[in-house]
Amino acid sequence: MTQDVILEIRGLRAGVGDVEILKGIDLTIRLGETHAIMGPNGSGKSTLVNVLAGKPEYEAWAGQVTYKGRDLLQMPPDERAREGLFLAFQYPVELPGVRIREFLRAALDSIREHHGLDKLSVREFNRLLQEKAKEMGIDQDFLRRNVNEGFSGGEKKRHEIFQLLLLDPTLALLDETDSGLDVDALKIVADGINRFRGPQKAILLVTHYQRILNYVAPDYVHILIDGRIVASGGKELALEVEAKGYEWLRQTVGG
Repeated sequence: MTQDVILEIRGLRAGVGDVEILKGIDLTIRLGETHAIMGPNGSGKSTLVNVLAGKPEYEAWAGQVTYKGRDLLQMPPDERAREGLFLAFQYPVELPGVRIREFLRAALDSIREHHGLDKLSVREFNRLLQEKAKEMGIDQDFLRRNVNEGFSGGEKKRHEIFQLLLLDPTLALLDETDSGLDVDALKIVADGINRFRGPQKAILLVTHYQRILNYVAPDYVHILIDGRIVASGGKELALEVEAKGYEWLRQTVGG
């Protein structure tokens, strides 16, 4: 694995229970790159990111996944997170009674401790919190709320990207972050994603539709159908899918 490769997937087969969903995924992501995964419902997009994040019900059956030169599949989910792998959920969960500020403080403290860094002082943390909140157009009242409790769909997605900016991971797995967003909310979320991008970061962005790619330009687009990547290319591939739909690609996997 070359030095700038952050994630390398080879022959990944995975599923839930007895159902095979991923049927041999090969994918290489380098630092500085944004990869978009597109595909119809049930193609395995969310399964891929959930396997990478270590969600317990998703089991890798075969293949290899290397993250930062280590066997990702042997790392427990909490270690993956502390090592800089971030998952923005398709359906963010509510945490009743857990304030956003305390939740983010605990998460950041855990990451810094893992890397042998001192915890931020209250003043330093508050300064960072305010800086990232301003970038996402988030006000003080929002920060006093419980995590995702009573949030609209747009507020949940904005909060996910707020977490992304504050925790500053290495690899962001964004699972349909654009779903359910109106145009204004989509632009805010996309702006946050673009603020995160950089030469020492990487993004795997899962989406049904091409529209978010108008705001977050991918370096590569991959089409996932029936558990296999059947086509890869640049942004023009997403535009072609938008125009033609996915059916014209199904013949590639014999479906």
